[in-house]
Amino acid sequence: MSKRTAKQERAERTRIEILQAAIELFARRGILATTMNELAKAIKMTPGALYWHFPTKEDLLLAAMEELHRRFIGEFTEVLTEGRKWPARKQLRVVVERQKNFFRYHPTHGIFFAMLSCETPFNSPRICEALRETLMLYVAFVEGIVKYGQKRGEFRPDVDANAFSHAMLSSHLGLIVHQQLFSDALGYEKICDALDVPVTSGFESPPDLKAAG
Repeated sequence: MSKRTAKQERAERTRIEILQAAIELFARRGILATTMNELAKAIKMTPGALYWHFPTKEDLLLAAMEELHRRFIGEFTEVLTEGRKWPARKQLRVVVERQKNFFRYHPTHGIFFAMLSCETPFNSPRICEALRETLMLYVAFVEGIVKYGQKRGEFRPDVDANAFSHAMLSSHLGLIVHQQLFSDALGYEKICDALDVPVTSGFESPPDLKAAG
């Protein structure tokens, strides 16, 4: 391995470490309340070194969103490939289950996106637009499954596919924040099932509509 390659790999590892620390700190303290100097102190790095990797706080937030998108979308590789051949009902249930598992093991990831959703619309147009573009990828993904299921008669035709997809995404982001508040009395799995089971079951077409389709 050349010295240049080794240096590049070290820089990339440092970059990922910064992003992970930033995601966790922003999730705990909020986006606006956390400064770059505080982040540098938390990861035992000089502010100058941090700014070398990310010249502005917005650059850091954009990179954190991209990193989380990369991790999150990896959970759905199967559905995006061979899963396209599955019935829509199975696709939707797998998406819901994978999303639940991801946030179960990485709660700060969901809280980070929830914080961005709350704080950026009135404070950072650039971050807000990037966040909308990222979240719309998931909305479009679920919307496509829903429309496919409606066309096949698997899902109720009287539900707006786009609105449903937004509702599912926003519900899970809000759920992860709410569960942290009531963590002593309410388990993550329990609150997820309380939402996901009736929603996915209630969204399926009644037997008479399935037969007609």
